[in-house]
Amino acid sequence: MFFTAVFALSWSANGQNKNSPFEAAIQRRIDKMSLEEKAGQTAQYTLGVLTKGKNASDISFPVKLDPRKLEAILIKTKAGSILNTASTSPFTREKWQELISRIQEKAMESTGIPLLYGIDAIHGTTYTQGATFFPQQIGQAATFNRELVRQAAEAAAYETRASNIPWNFSPVLDLARNPLWPRCWETFGEDAYLVSEMGKETVAGYQGADKNAIDEKHLGACLKHYFGYGDPKSGKDRTPAYIPLNVLIEKHYEPFVRAVQQGALSVMVNSGIVNGESVHASRSLITERLKEDLNFDGVVLTDWHDIYNLVRRDRIAADRKEAIKIAINAGIDMAMVPYDSKYCTYLVELVKEGKVSEERLNDAVKRVLRMKYRLGLFNKNIFDPKDYVQFASEKNKKLAKKAAGESITLLKNSNNILPLAKGTKVLVAGPNANSMRTLNGGWTYSWQGEKVDKFEKNGLTIVDALRKKLGKNQVIFEPGVSYKMDGRYTEELQPEFSKAKKAAKNADVILAVVGENSYAEKPGDIDDLSLSENQLRLVKELAKTGKPIVLILNEGRPRIISEIEPLADAVLNLYLPGSYGGIALADILTGDVNPSGKLPFTYPKFANSLICYDHKPAENQEKMEGAYDYESVQSVQYAFGYGMSYSTFEYSNLKLTKKTISPDETLHVSIDLTNKGKYEGKEAVLVFTSDEYASITPDSRRLRAFEKICLEPGKTKTVEFDIHPSELAFVDMQGKWVTEKGRFAIQIGTQQARFSISETRCWKTAFRN
Repeated sequence: MFFTAVFALSWSANGQNKNSPFEAAIQRRIDKMSLEEKAGQTAQYTLGVLTKGKNASDISFPVKLDPRKLEAILIKTKAGSILNTASTSPFTREKWQELISRIQEKAMESTGIPLLYGIDAIHGTTYTQGATFFPQQIGQAATFNRELVRQAAEAAAYETRASNIPWNFSPVLDLARNPLWPRCWETFGEDAYLVSEMGKETVAGYQGADKNAIDEKHLGACLKHYFGYGDPKSGKDRTPAYIPLNVLIEKHYEPFVRAVQQGALSVMVNSGIVNGESVHASRSLITERLKEDLNFDGVVLTDWHDIYNLVRRDRIAADRKEAIKIAINAGIDMAMVPYDSKYCTYLVELVKEGKVSEERLNDAVKRVLRMKYRLGLFNKNIFDPKDYVQFASEKNKKLAKKAAGESITLLKNSNNILPLAKGTKVLVAGPNANSMRTLNGGWTYSWQGEKVDKFEKNGLTIVDALRKKLGKNQVIFEPGVSYKMDGRYTEELQPEFSKAKKAAKNADVILAVVGENSYAEKPGDIDDLSLSENQLRLVKELAKTGKPIVLILNEGRPRIISEIEPLADAVLNLYLPGSYGGIALADILTGDVNPSGKLPFTYPKFANSLICYDHKPAENQEKMEGAYDYESVQSVQYAFGYGMSYSTFEYSNLKLTKKTISPDETLHVSIDLTNKGKYEGKEAVLVFTSDEYASITPDSRRLRAFEKICLEPGKTKTVEFDIHPSELAFVDMQGKWVTEKGRFAIQIGTQQARFSISETRCWKTAFRN
């Protein structure tokens, strides 16, 4: 075991949580269940194995349940969980109710245990028509607004429960440390503290105040992808990561620690390989580090078909049966085996053969049942959509627009070209200018997001939002470059640069809206981080007109723009702002909303020079002297935490309560923030610290606190923070948390100060309390 358990008195050796009110009822059910019923509770299948139709992807053909398949999966296999949609397309809430109520009836007939339905609703309820879509996680992180993130999660939970789905495979707590990785946009960025804080807020928003009594307006969270998934060496999805142990614990493990502490009900395991070990096969990572060290009493779930990747991809199991044995013994409680009806048969055989103990199986089943009790499914598992009167309400839509507005990040504003002067006529160009698909990204009405323009009725594209805001006569639309929407997401049609250049003659300002088309997971792998050649050339051609250019980035990861950034007078990053991103952008361009987003990642300048803000000093070393004269300074396009405003915020009067503190004391920090501009604005106040020296080389700087502040022009506010020495700890080469005696620097805005910690403290648990 890696850490001493901190709640040992509430946790018994057989995995029973003595603080849970359901343990006696769970044990009574376990005592009556057959081996086959137990195995079934650990199985999760996709909805498609229960439906009939000529083509599961044909949305014109109504999805219907097949009685024979219901019998096979729910009666014979006794499956405990279903996920996904059957047509890779969204249903109405009424259709969801129809399907899930019949499935629940069959499950109750089979075992008397309600079925647990799960789905990926990562920025709104993905597969429900009419749902409210918020910014993707990367955009939510850019708000640096905890309350806003929690409220967005609450709304998403509510609308998902309105669809009769009580379990959400979200939030993503991976760190986006490699910008090539196609799942960067699903994360809260590159920093462990920011990801941890936003992860906690999301879990709180999804689940509510009490994890043992989740009501019909909330749902169960599933933390993913445990852990080390976001930094693959190749940058390709589901490929190996090689992360030093101390970094793995200090940065990649930490967000899961905090979200488990928040009460998350379930965890999904990393699909990949970390330091040579398949995570789905790792007892040390799943059972010891997660279940024992964190006293996690929830469900550990595989990702899609990942048990069988131990056979065909990782080649550490000879066949599917052996893969099941390895994964279940490692600590997997529920297997996402979307199509394999033989999984349960294999698991029963393994128990009878003594290769998986019945005690291990019982523990897995207890965890599944505990989650079902916590979600209230034994009391009520079907709900009337009509009772959810706030589904896609004006309140939720306003919240989504506000979140989009606070996420948009102003990165450049030469000569204060923004906000646009009244009466400005604009040319809107670029492939992302007139698409709801690109505003939302993947996991929107479908896995890859390709059906958004067909189904989304809420919000407006950027072009339509500007026409509504400025007037139709003030907006010219000529894309110049367009995506091939029925092709691979990287495909573009033959460019029409001359048309765009001609249209620019009649405009005062050019808005070049560039970036990426929608994608998700493995199909989003790329070999080059550069923006497409067509889009780069479009901006270069438009620059030849001599008209000012506002470069608007609508992308899920930072594509290289160093060739065209000098040609732009202003740069805005939208990330993937959701359905209300176009409206929010129009408000910012006209000055009705003051931009306040900040980058949750480091924006690289060159494809072969990638670095995170919390790098080691040696990675960005200033010029040496003497015989070996060299330097290793790395240039980035924009730094982590960077973001401009139409206002000017002045930092002053940084104060520390003490110059020296012990490991048991808390450092109180205050700073004055003044709005020197003429616009009301919001500023995310970021607190960074640096360990001046340590027993192993420290990070250059680390984010330790943040707070979003709103200030009227001319107003000053004192912003206060408390920092405990445990928050300044690092993980040593033995994998232990330690705060070392020594000097530290603290920086907030332009202000700096120093303080010391009087003695070294080793922390015995991952919680450091």
